[in-house]
Amino acid sequence: MVGLVAAFVLMTVSPARAGENTFVEVTPNSVPAGSRVTIRASCDNNNDRQGNVHSDAFGHVVLRPDNGFLKGEVTVPGNKEPGDYPVDLRCQNGQTASTTLTVLNMASPSKGPATGGGGTAGGRGTGSLLVLGGVALVATAVALGMAGGRRRTGAGS
Repeated sequence: MVGLVAAFVLMTVSPARAGENTFVEVTPNSVPAGSRVTIRASCDNNNDRQGNVHSDAFGHVVLRPDNGFLKGEVTVPGNKEPGDYPVDLRCQNGQTASTTLTVLNMASPSKGPATGGGGTAGGRGTGSLLVLGGVALVATAVALGMAGGRRRTGAGS
């Protein structure tokens, strides 16, 4: 019974090795058009040969063997419409896998949000007036402090 438990523990603890499943993944899986993505895949035990990936998001990509997996990179064209695009892996041994790449709508707004009058924003000249006023206030306080200290010294003598 102990041997059976030890065998079960060894089976559940041993990590999966590269090449034991057929899969494809895209990282990141949500991007704005014009972004670069990394594709990582496995063709079961045939990761020593190239694999092919196709998607309407970026076209055709050849994945090459790299540390027990198949890997490649591709850029989603900048004019690609937002939406979900299937990414299909076809292995040389006939196996297939699929995932989804989401192209996001990241259009730049034509103008900023209406958040107020912008009274503290630069470009109106008020910022430099505030700084000069603050410097003048500090200088006046220092001068008055020095003058007050002299009077006390003179008054005590």
